[in-house]
Amino acid sequence: MPEPTAAEGSGLRTAVSTESAVTATTSVPTVLEVLRRLDSGPRGLTRAQAEERLARFGENTLPARREASWSRLFVRSLRDPFTAVLLCLGLVSAAVLAWGTASVILLLVVVSCVLRASGEHRADRSMAALRELVATTATVLRRADEDAPPTVHEIVVEELVPGDVIRLGPGDVVPADVRLLRASGLSVHQAALTGESAPVAKSAADVPGAAEDVAHAADDVAHARGDVLHVADDAVHGVHGGPPGSDGPFERPQLCFQGSSVAVGSATAIVTATGAHTRFAAAHGRTADRVGASAFDRSVHGISWILIRFMLLTPPLVLMANAALRGRGLETLPFAVAVAVGLTPEMLPVLVTTCLARGASLLARAHGVIVKRLPALHDIGAMDVLCLDKTGTLTQDRPVVDGALGPDGRDDPEVLHWAGVNAWWTLQLADLPAPDALDEALLDAADEDELMAYDGIAAVPFDPARRLATAVVRTPGRLGTHTLVVKGDVEAVLERCAFDGGESEGGGESEGGGESEGGGDSDGESEGGGDSDGGGVRDRVRDLAARQAAAGLRVLAVATAERPARARAYTPADERGLTFRGLVTLRDALVPTASDALRVLTDRGVAVKILTGDHPGTAVRACRDLGVPVADEAVLTADRVDGLGDSELAELVGRTTVFARCTPEHKARITHALRSAGHTVGFLGDGVNDLPALRAADVGIAPRGAADVAREGADVVLAEKDLTAVAHAVAAGRYAGGNIATYLRVTLSSNLGNVIAMLGAGLLLPFLPMLPAQVLTQNLCFDAAQLAFAHDRPNAAVLRRPTVLRPRALLRFIVGFGALNAVADLATFGALALALHGPGTGDDEAAFHSGWFTENLLTQALVMVLLRVGSRAAQGRRPGPVVWSAVVLAAIGLALPPSPLGAMLGLTALPAVYYLLLAAVLVLYAGALLATRRRYERRHDGFR
Repeated sequence: MPEPTAAEGSGLRTAVSTESAVTATTSVPTVLEVLRRLDSGPRGLTRAQAEERLARFGENTLPARREASWSRLFVRSLRDPFTAVLLCLGLVSAAVLAWGTASVILLLVVVSCVLRASGEHRADRSMAALRELVATTATVLRRADEDAPPTVHEIVVEELVPGDVIRLGPGDVVPADVRLLRASGLSVHQAALTGESAPVAKSAADVPGAAEDVAHAADDVAHARGDVLHVADDAVHGVHGGPPGSDGPFERPQLCFQGSSVAVGSATAIVTATGAHTRFAAAHGRTADRVGASAFDRSVHGISWILIRFMLLTPPLVLMANAALRGRGLETLPFAVAVAVGLTPEMLPVLVTTCLARGASLLARAHGVIVKRLPALHDIGAMDVLCLDKTGTLTQDRPVVDGALGPDGRDDPEVLHWAGVNAWWTLQLADLPAPDALDEALLDAADEDELMAYDGIAAVPFDPARRLATAVVRTPGRLGTHTLVVKGDVEAVLERCAFDGGESEGGGESEGGGESEGGGDSDGESEGGGDSDGGGVRDRVRDLAARQAAAGLRVLAVATAERPARARAYTPADERGLTFRGLVTLRDALVPTASDALRVLTDRGVAVKILTGDHPGTAVRACRDLGVPVADEAVLTADRVDGLGDSELAELVGRTTVFARCTPEHKARITHALRSAGHTVGFLGDGVNDLPALRAADVGIAPRGAADVAREGADVVLAEKDLTAVAHAVAAGRYAGGNIATYLRVTLSSNLGNVIAMLGAGLLLPFLPMLPAQVLTQNLCFDAAQLAFAHDRPNAAVLRRPTVLRPRALLRFIVGFGALNAVADLATFGALALALHGPGTGDDEAAFHSGWFTENLLTQALVMVLLRVGSRAAQGRRPGPVVWSAVVLAAIGLALPPSPLGAMLGLTALPAVYYLLLAAVLVLYAGALLATRRRYERRHDGFR
C-alpha cells in the first residue's frame, strides 16, 4: 500500500483527535464512521500502516513521569519555612562576623535537607516499582499486505496504534481507548477510572436509539444478574442508569477505555486513541496540582511567622536597651544576634524531618505503607475527617444473603431453597462460565445436597428484556411433573404470577390468547375476580420489597409453577401462571476488619464520611451493620448538595455522615467544604474519578492496587484498601506530630524565658550576661539533647486526638511557660548575688556566666522531663530517650564550668553555697512548672 500523502496524514491525525474527543460529544459515532475516520477496516491494519502510524503517533505509553532527582529534592527542601528562617539567621551571623554561629546553623540546614531529600527519594523509588505492574501485551489483527488475510498477533501494548483491531477476553486489560465492533456478553471493570467496583455491561450497538436501549438493557443485565446487584434500587426506586452524571463517557456501552479490564465476555474493538490521547493519560496529567495548602503547610507558615517576628524584634531591643542604659554601641551586635539565635530552635528542621522520616520508615517496614511526601505523615496524624467510598473499605465487592421472606413478610427458608435451585441448575444447564455474584451468594447460603437432589431438565437463561432466569427441574418422587423455578426482578416476577386463582398480569406473553389482564374475553375469565384480590397481594409484595430496599437491601423475587412433563423445549412463554414464593434479600458483605478499624478511628477522633455513588439506603445499611449510627438527617444526596451554596454546604457537612449518589465533582466539593469548615481532611480513593477529591484533601490516600494516576496523585499509598492500614498511619502520624509539638513547646518556652532573662540582665549588669560563645555552646548542648524527641514514644494519650500544630495555641503556651522560666532565671540571679557577695570584679563576671550557664542547662533538662512526662512520671514506665538525654544535659551543665574546656569558654568553678541555693530554686521551679501544667491541662482538656 502506498504511503499516505501529507493531506491524508493530516486527515488521520484530525480523525484520531476527533475519536479521542468522542467522549465529550452527545452521541457516539457509528462503526462505519469510526472506520472511515481512522482509515481502517474490520480486518485490521497492514504491517506497513501500523509501522507508519507508530512512527507518527508514538508509542502507546503514558506521558513519561519525570522523577525528581535527589539533588532536586534537596534544593526543594530549602524552600521549607523553618529552613528559610535558619538560613536568614546564618546570613545575619555571617554579616556580623559570628563565623562559629553561622557555620553551625548552615550545618544544621544541610543535615535537615539531606534527611528530607533522602526520605522522599526512597518513597519515589518505591512508587517507581509499583508503576511497573501494568499490562504488557495485546491481541491484535494485522495483515502482511493489503490483500492478505488478517492473522492474530500478540504484541506489546506500546506498539498499538489508532486503527488497530484488537480482541478482548475475560481478564484482559483494555490497552487503549477503543470503540467496540462486536461484543458477546461483555462486562468490564472500570474501577480504575470511575472508582465503582461493579462491572459495566458493554455492547457494540450502532444506532443512537438502539444504543440507548442497549445501555438500559445492559444496566438491567448488570443489576438483575448480580454484577452490581442493584435489583432493589432499580425495581423499587425506579433508578435507571446510575447516579447523577452517569450519562458520561464511561457509561456509554460502545466505548471502553484504557485502564479498564474485562470481567466476562469477549469483544472485538478498534483502537481510537493511544498514549497521551487517552482519557487515562489526560487524568494522569492532572495529578500535579494540589488545591490549597495542607495542614502541615499552614501550621509551619504560622509558626515560622511567630519566630520571624520574635527574631526581628529581639536584636533591636537588645541594641537600644544597651545603648540607652549602658552607653554601649555596635560592640553588642554579636550578642544581640546570639540572643536572636538563642530564641530560634535551630534543630527544628532536623528534628521535624527526622521524626517524619523515622515514622514513614517504620510504616513502610511494618505495614507496607508508603509516605510519598513526608509532611503528609503529619497531616494524616492531624486528620479529623476521613472521606471514603464504602466499596472495598467497608464492604466487599460481593453480596451475601440477608434473609428470605414469604409473601406475608415472615421468614421462609423455602424461598431461599428455590432460589438456590434456580441458581444451581441455571449455571449447569445454560452453560455459563461461572456463577455471577448474585448466584454465588445464593449457592453459598443454600444446602448443596438439597440442590443436587433434583434432576435438571432445561434452563431459560437471563436476558435484559425479561429480567428473569428460569430453571426447569424434576422433583424427586414426582414423576410426570416438571417444576419451573423463576427468579429475577420483583416487578417482572409479579407480572407473571397468579394470585387467588386469577391469571398472571403478564399473560399476554403466554401461548394462549386469553390470559392477558386486559383481554376482555378469555375463556370465560374476566378481568376481575381473582385479579382484583391478586392486585392487593401484588401491592403488599411491592410494599414489602420497597421497605427492604429502603433498608439498604437488594431484593430478588422467586416463583414456581408445576407443568406436565414434556419433551418440547421450554421458552419464556412458559413463564406464566406462576405461584409467588417470596423474596430473597441480599446485602453487601462487610470487610472483616472494618468494624474494628472504624472503632479505632472513632476513638482517635477521626470522623468517617461515606461519599458513594450508591443509593443512600445501601450506604446507611452498611454503616449500621458496622455499628456506625447514622441519623436520618445525617444523609445527604447529590441533588441536595447541588442546591446548596458553598457556605451552606460547609455548615452542613460536619453533621452529615453519608453522601449518596455522588459524582467526582461532588466528592471534590464536599472535601473542600469540610476543609473550609476548619477540618483536616483525608480522602481514600482508588479511581481516576477520585483525583479531584484526592487533590482537594489535606492528605490523599490510595491503595497499591489503585489506578496508576490515583497512586501518583496520592500522598500516602497503602498496601491494601484497608482501614486498618489507615489507622496505623494515623498512629504513626500522631506519634511524630506529638514529638514535634513537644519539642516546640519545650524549646520555645525555654528559649523565650532565656531571652527575657538576658534582656533583663543586660540592663542590670555592667557586663554582658553571657558571652556569644557561651550562648552558642549552651544552645548546641540543648539542641543536641532534644534530638531525643525524634526517637521518643509519647504517652498513648497523644493518639486520642489529632495532633495539629496550632500557632496561636503554641504562642499562648510559650509565653506562659516562658515567663515562668524567666522568673527562675531571675531567681538564679539573686542566688548568684548571695553566693558571690555582689558583683564587681572580673572573677565575679566569669562566675556569673558560669552560674547562669549551669542553671540554664539544668532548667532546660527539667523542662524536657516535666513537660514531656509531667504527672505521668509515676506510671512505671522505663526511662526513655528523652529522660536519659536530659540526664546527660544536666551532667554537662554541672561538669563543664570547672573543666579545662570551660576555662576556654570563659567559665569557672562555682562555690558550693551556689549549688545549694540553685537546688532550692530548681525545686520551687519544678513545683511551679507542675502546677502550671495541671492548670493548663484542665483549661485545655489535656496537654497537647
